[in-house]
Order: sequence, then structure tokens, then C-alpha cells
Amino acid sequence: MTKKGFNTTNLHSDRRDNPEHGVLHKAIHPSVAYGYEDARELAEVFQGKRAGYIYGRQLNPTVTALQNKITAMEEGIATAVFATGMAAIASTMLSLLRAGDHIVSSAFLFGNTNSLFGTFQNLGIEVTFVDATDVVEVKSAIKENTRLVFVETIANPVTQIADLAGIGALCKSKNLIFCVDNTMTSPHLFQPKSVGASFSVNSLTKYIGGHGNALGGAITDTGLFDWTSFANIYENYKNQDSQLWGITQVKKKGLRDIGASLGPEAAHHLAVGSETLSLRMNQACSNAQKVAEFCAQHPKVKQVYYPGLPTHPQHGRAKELFNGFGSVMSIDLVDGVDCFDVLNAMDNIVSSSNLGDTRTLAIPVAHTIYYEMGAERRASMGISDSMIRFSIGIEEVEDLLADFKKALA
Repeated sequence: MTKKGFNTTNLHSDRRDNPEHGVLHKAIHPSVAYGYEDARELAEVFQGKRAGYIYGRQLNPTVTALQNKITAMEEGIATAVFATGMAAIASTMLSLLRAGDHIVSSAFLFGNTNSLFGTFQNLGIEVTFVDATDVVEVKSAIKENTRLVFVETIANPVTQIADLAGIGALCKSKNLIFCVDNTMTSPHLFQPKSVGASFSVNSLTKYIGGHGNALGGAITDTGLFDWTSFANIYENYKNQDSQLWGITQVKKKGLRDIGASLGPEAAHHLAVGSETLSLRMNQACSNAQKVAEFCAQHPKVKQVYYPGLPTHPQHGRAKELFNGFGSVMSIDLVDGVDCFDVLNAMDNIVSSSNLGDTRTLAIPVAHTIYYEMGAERRASMGISDSMIRFSIGIEEVEDLLADFKKALA
């Protein structure tokens, strides 16, 4: 079959899976339990010898349809979805890593992920934070017990861009799992598989769902990692194609045992929302570029952080890797301008902690989502007390610019 485009594949994925009654969207299946006429079939499903459903905490037909959509978007081999993006990261790490293992992570990290990795350290999993914009820094941190390298595509909120291609090649040469958080770009702008990633993580709450009405997270196995070489796979999960050993362990030890399951109603919202991903992202990226250019010229803005600006340290890398520069930008205000006063003077721009919404959202970074980190760690990440992060939406750009003009005046 001829390969179809991103939108066409996504829009028609439910229909091509022959859903009930010819509906175009997979129905919401709220049932928790599944019955079998032959008890032997139930046993075979439990043992992994037959495909099927056991219990709602592990899988659901509506959730399966969403997983298939994400797998197609990322051009992977299989996906596991969770109640949130953080649940996806935590469950994956806890199912694949053991005490004494070591992670190399980007230092430019989402606040909650940073907090989670601190918890891992308390459980005996070592974590080394490095400047992932330079592959040399990553290489120098690798040790004999290193199992995994974790980076984000575009860092939140200062927008540093990791040396994704360089780290991918390094991980391949060292036989390490390369886990890329693709949330800030989404599969429309970037597929981590293109740089050799083993896993792609997406917070479905953000761009894929896109409407701020459902939480969800996903981990997609790209099919590039050789799981036969990974010592932490349990014997129970080696009864099928070796390419699936890793994602099977994530589903069994992560999703099943930890239980951060995505409900069918949320899965339905996220699947329907994903149908307009490319349209929303294109508009939001276009708006963000114009807003960033406006702010870069404004006398009350000290610094603009947006990969689409030629002055961004990794602008060339972003241009080479991504199909757009994203919709998140941050600004530092000049001394004497209060970030709260600026935010409170805005009309169409909402003070909110989410991102990837259709609406433009803004938040004072140091005082909220990165407050727990403390001043020293914030400074090491380039986060100032006056920084405001904007997730630019799909409003008319003239209305957004009017808000900025009024607030900065």
C-alpha cells in the first residue's frame, strides 16, 4: 500500500480498523471486565499467546485505537498510553531500570521530570544532569552502569535544543536506550526515530489532544533498540518477537503494576483532538514566530527565547531537524518591569499552567512551575525571576500582538 500523508493516516485510522457499525470514530468502551466463552482463551490472553482484553486497568478497545494512532504518528512499532505524560515517563523508567543503574539526563528539564529523577536517586538509580546541547557533555557522563539517556526536543521554558542527532549516534555506538520527550514538538514537527531514538514520549494532554480537556501520556517504541542485549528484561516477557520485549515490559511492569491507566473517555477526547494536530501546530508556530519577533524589538523585553529567531543558539539545529519551531516562547523583562503586572494587563492571553492548548497561555515561571527547584537550580537552567513562558495558541495574531503592546506599555 502506498504510504499516505500524516493527516490522511491519522484521520482514517479508526475507520480502517473496522469499528462497530461503520462509525468513523472508535466508540467509547467503558467496560472494565471482558468475558470469554472459552476459559482457555482467557488463559491464553493472560499468558500472551493470544491478543485480547483482560481488565480495564491494562487495556481497553478505545485506548487501543488511540495507541495505534500514536504509533502511526511516530512511525514506531508499538505504543503504551497512560493517564498522564508523567505517568508514562515514571512507569517506563521504573519498569526498565533497577537499583544501581545510571541515567544521563539533560539538565534543561521540565520541573516535574526533574523532581521525578530526584526520587529515582533516592531509590538507588543514579542520575547525572548534563548540558545536552553538546554531545561531548553527554559522552563524558556515560559510565559502565549507564542504561539510558533522556532528553527533551525543545527544553521548557528556555527552549534549548539538545544535540539530538549526535546523542542518537552516541547511544547507538554505546548500545544505550535513547529516550526523547517529544512533547514540545509533537510528531507533526519531529519524529525522534529520525535521530535514532529508542523511545518517543508524548504528553498527550498538550499538542496531540490540543484542547485542554483531557490528560494523557504515551511512550512509543521506535523499533530501533535491540532488546536482546538489554539485561533487565524479565524472562516472562521473552515469549514473543524480541522487538516487543521492551514495550511489553513497560505495559506489564509499568502500566499493569503501577496502574496509571488512561480512561476510555479521555482516550476518545485525545484521539478526536489529534485529528487537527497539524492544522493547529502550523497556526500556533506561525503566531509564535511573529510574537517572538515583536518581543525581540521591544524595549521592555531583555531577552526572547524562541528557536525561530536567528539569534537563538540552536536556531540552525532547529531548522535542520524540525518542521517548525514550536509554539512555546519565553521572555525576560528588563529590570523594573513586574511580570505579574504584565500578565494581569493581558486580555486574550490567559494566565495558566498548561501548554499546547488552542488558546494562548502564559505563566510566571520562577514563581510557579519551577518554584520548588530553588533559585540555584533555576539559575543553572537560565530561568530568571522575571521570565514569562507563553504557549502561543491559534488566535488571530493581530489580537495577540495587541495584548503584548498593551501589557508592555
